[in-house]
Amino acid sequence: MSAKKYKNYLPRDISWMYFNRRILQEAEKENIPLLERLSFLGIYSNNLDEFFRVRVASQSRIAECNDRALRTDSQEARDILKEIGKLNARYSKEFAVAIEDITDKLKKENIIILNDSQVDEEQLRFIQQYYRNNLSGHIVPIWFSAIKHFDIENDENIYLAIRMRHKDDSSNKFEYAFIELPVNIYGRFVRLADKEGKSYLIYFDDAIRCCLPLIFSGLDYTDFEAYAFKFTRDAEMEIDNDLRNGMLQKISKGLKSRKRGAPLRIVYDEAMPKVLLNKLRKSLNLDSMDTILAGGRYHNHKDLMKFPDCGRKDLKYPSWEPILKKELSDPEESILKLIRKKDRYIHVPYHSFDTYLRVLQEAAISKEVKSVKTTLYRLAKESKVVKALIAAARNGKKVTVVIELLARFDEASNISWSKKMQEAGIHVIFGIEGLKVHSKITHISMKRGADIACISTGNFHEGNARSYTDYMLMTASDPIVRDVERVFDFIERPYNMTKFKELLVSPNEMKNKFIRLINDEIRNKESGKPAYIKVKINHITDPVIVKKLYEAAERGVPVDLLVRGNCSLIPTRPELNGNMRIHGIIDRYLEHSRIFIFAAAGEDKTFIGSADWMPRNLDNRVEVVTPVYDPEIKRDLRMVVEYGMKDSLQGRIVDGTGDNKSVTPEEGEAPFRSQEALYNHYLEENAKETEHGN
Repeated sequence: MSAKKYKNYLPRDISWMYFNRRILQEAEKENIPLLERLSFLGIYSNNLDEFFRVRVASQSRIAECNDRALRTDSQEARDILKEIGKLNARYSKEFAVAIEDITDKLKKENIIILNDSQVDEEQLRFIQQYYRNNLSGHIVPIWFSAIKHFDIENDENIYLAIRMRHKDDSSNKFEYAFIELPVNIYGRFVRLADKEGKSYLIYFDDAIRCCLPLIFSGLDYTDFEAYAFKFTRDAEMEIDNDLRNGMLQKISKGLKSRKRGAPLRIVYDEAMPKVLLNKLRKSLNLDSMDTILAGGRYHNHKDLMKFPDCGRKDLKYPSWEPILKKELSDPEESILKLIRKKDRYIHVPYHSFDTYLRVLQEAAISKEVKSVKTTLYRLAKESKVVKALIAAARNGKKVTVVIELLARFDEASNISWSKKMQEAGIHVIFGIEGLKVHSKITHISMKRGADIACISTGNFHEGNARSYTDYMLMTASDPIVRDVERVFDFIERPYNMTKFKELLVSPNEMKNKFIRLINDEIRNKESGKPAYIKVKINHITDPVIVKKLYEAAERGVPVDLLVRGNCSLIPTRPELNGNMRIHGIIDRYLEHSRIFIFAAAGEDKTFIGSADWMPRNLDNRVEVVTPVYDPEIKRDLRMVVEYGMKDSLQGRIVDGTGDNKSVTPEEGEAPFRSQEALYNHYLEENAKETEHGN
């Protein structure tokens, strides 16, 4: 099925393939620093792995369903899988060209990646000694003849399939084994000694190829050949619905079932002999609906995100240190009092996440604070957020944490943190069964005076805050703060009717309120009043929202959308009369903030929050979107969206074709890069505040 068939609604998974290609296209750009281009290849590969584990797995289950009532859905899934296969094969070729180009350019910069046939005697001795000192005992071959299926093997790692024969065997009979490479422990690249001003590296795969005689020592095998492969399992967890089990126990059991998920994709070295490939396919139990893709010598390219820089900082982006906002950085001022005076904001990673940590840390020790409530979706490995919450509990505050156990691929980490928090006396709530808690909110209750709330577009996660663009509102506005407290009441008692005066909360009223806001723009346009819609978001796939945005554009409302990922809208439809523009930005930071701006007949209604316009966010999750009233913050949010729409260096046109053409600068204007412009703006803003002593 050609993607051109889609006229009104582009399927989510096809649009995702187009999005991921935009990342691949960044790796192909000559103006991007070389090591950053490698990193984009790693991100592309990592994204693809997760996509196959989750989305392709789901489509495969639908495609294989024989229920007559689901015949139409099953056929649609088969068509989508076929289109994904075509796009994947095409993009894989682009990927191979990009990695060859970057490797050649690295060589010119004296960073040389050797393979096992290119190492000299000195380097071979180093690799063999490295094996003896570090790897011996971690590398254990398994004979294909000894197993029926890949049952416990981990799809996070890379494997080598080995073909060899006995030294004295004159026949053409081979033995076959496979090796799981412990790259999660040792990394994917082995740094060899520098020579004559050149840095030398070797893939871990090739280091093992050099050591095969050592690995099989004493067994009289010879003529070793090794071919890399990787496979991807279905990552959907089988959640036990036994009511006797608590949520924590169910998720723990589900994680174990994920490791047993059926393999559904294999990528292998196209030079692999047919006999060996057949053994591999049989062990993985692959069928006609699964993806079997011949590739190059190396796979699992997500490891390129951790490629050693060899001391060459000049081949990476220049450092942009997060800015500690002058107005919030005076150590003699209480940050809680500053928030009570007026609404405050931070826009990470341009601004430092330390500001939010300071809010929590002050709340943990202030004798004026009575309680702290927060939602946690993903957490840093050594979470300062959790440490502050534990300190608050130990200091006698009543601390409540809603932690989402079903945050995909972070379930194990969240279970571990939840146990530590419970041990410290924190009241831990495991969300609502059947609804993910995806909202990003904090409530701080004071003994006297106004309480405080923080509402964010992204996770309270120090690591993400260094690479994801997210916006956080910190407010003491009583109507908003009261609504935030009601969200926590709703999470604890989801079957009670809860009304929200200020916040847009899903699954309650968020979708309906967004529909009303869009309808208002249509009416205002027809009445000759100011009307427009400006949105920055990660994904738009909800059919109701898609239809309503089409209606707005058809009736003359200008609709400007910055969409990073999935987008089911096709803005080139002639009925829209050019009133809809959709751009997507891929740059050094991952665009993650959700901003919603409506003209509202000149009122400029502005919102931020955690929700994308997808069915899962609007119907099946607890999400929070807040209005923003402070004029200064509203101006800043408008600037973020408008800068994004005019980005002609990193912006791409999202039109439903997958071409991802670059945005053209307006006539007479120089190329514009929104992230750089925003960072420079915030630097200048902070310098002015310092100059005026504010």
